[in-house]
Amino acid sequence: MGIKTALPRYELYFYTAVLAVAMIWAGSWIFEASSENVNRRAFKGSVKPGWHYVGRKMDVADFEWVMWFSTFRNHILFALAGHVIFAKIFTLIAPKIGIDGCKHRSLIFGVYGGLAVLVTMGWTFMALVLSHCIILYSVALVKRKWMCFVAGLTTLASIKLEPYNSWQESLVTGSFSLQDILFYGGCGFSIIRCMSFALENCEKKDGNYTFFDLLRYNFYLPFFFFGPIMTFDRYHAQANTAQLTRKEREMWNITTKALLHLGVILLVDVLFHYLYILTIPSDMKLVTRLSDWCLAGLAYSNLVYDWVKSAAMFGVINTVATLDHLDPPQPPKCITMLYVFAETHFDRGINDWLCKYVYDYIGGNHNKIFKELLATFCTFAITTLWLGPCEVVYVWSFFNCFGLNFELWVAKFFSIPPFSNIEGAMGEAMSRRIRGVFNAANFWAIVLYNVLSLNSLEFAKLVARRLIFKGFPLSTLSVLLVTYCGVQLVKERERQKALLEEPEPVKPVDDGKEKAE
Repeated sequence: MGIKTALPRYELYFYTAVLAVAMIWAGSWIFEASSENVNRRAFKGSVKPGWHYVGRKMDVADFEWVMWFSTFRNHILFALAGHVIFAKIFTLIAPKIGIDGCKHRSLIFGVYGGLAVLVTMGWTFMALVLSHCIILYSVALVKRKWMCFVAGLTTLASIKLEPYNSWQESLVTGSFSLQDILFYGGCGFSIIRCMSFALENCEKKDGNYTFFDLLRYNFYLPFFFFGPIMTFDRYHAQANTAQLTRKEREMWNITTKALLHLGVILLVDVLFHYLYILTIPSDMKLVTRLSDWCLAGLAYSNLVYDWVKSAAMFGVINTVATLDHLDPPQPPKCITMLYVFAETHFDRGINDWLCKYVYDYIGGNHNKIFKELLATFCTFAITTLWLGPCEVVYVWSFFNCFGLNFELWVAKFFSIPPFSNIEGAMGEAMSRRIRGVFNAANFWAIVLYNVLSLNSLEFAKLVARRLIFKGFPLSTLSVLLVTYCGVQLVKERERQKALLEEPEPVKPVDDGKEKAE
């Protein structure tokens, strides 16, 4: 039924109240579990002394968060600030030496990025990345997409599978805390970018892109080690435009977003002093003693945190990219706003890459069952390779692939009579409510399918067992009720957004009636 279907205002107020009370209730359980077990032996490695002003220990279980916003914060900011300053200085001196700075921006970005990578990782890592670039550029000249995929995925497998990844990693000399992360991040994202370049070169009708086009694209420093992925066609068009203009209030918006990201980072750090959402799921002895509401809150909050982390990290990078007059991939959609598998992703750059070159390319308009099955299978096969094949990734890929297809099967099933006739006979508001029930169940399928990749398979199985079987009917139905309320509020937000983008047409006034002023 239509997305613009409205529900009574008092009903939405009721949903808001129920959701707010439930969130506070679940949060209180997590806070109680965190406070009572702060000195557990199992917590010693991941609960450390926090801010002096807060006076509590904080959860530091996520190395990636600590790396970005604590331990190596200054190093990352120094590299990104150097990128901005280097580009600005060149822009100022370029006209004096007879060079069009705007036209050669991508060259300057590539030069600085290449030098930064060389200084950080050494010449052996640089030679390894260049060898990947040369291999995929050579294949791109053949202009056969299947060959580009074979070469690209084989190269990607070489850094994801033993013993090839260990052999390549051993070529990189030196040892420092970030070496492993920078090695696999730099190589992985570099190969994905090279594949994008090769596939776009296949689409180029006249001639080929140059090898220097690939290097300028690949060595853009803000995207090099941590992403996000920006497909070659978009980057090439934006980085090589000579018309550099700012929209009205664009710098104000950039500054506002930067301050917002800073505020979110500080808020998350403060919450880590009170809610040990990352450490608690790792202690299965403690988890088995927690209430159903606490488990549901932990599962949900872990996915929300993963979205916040992605939004904050990509937000910092995207701020620099926006200063460079680029339009980078936006942060992923919040898990709270998701109730269908088709919109579920935690890295919009990789998601856009997969959709453009695999999922949409094979699946078309995604209404054919067998084409959709093939498209999702290929998409998650590549995703599995990208994440690194292991048991948890296999399980995660299988269930998300199944969920995506199951949605289509259910939609096809209920689109045939008599179900379509029944829905057509009922009011649109009632249809929205019934769909909301199914969406609430789907939301928890998304949570359970994805929380196993963030925590552990054992934790996901325990949450599913407690909420679906042991907690039935009280815990099961109460959690579904709260989720249903949240889904309806999300649908209301989508309805209002749709109305702003496409206002409803004004009904014509009858001839015999005078239009009201």
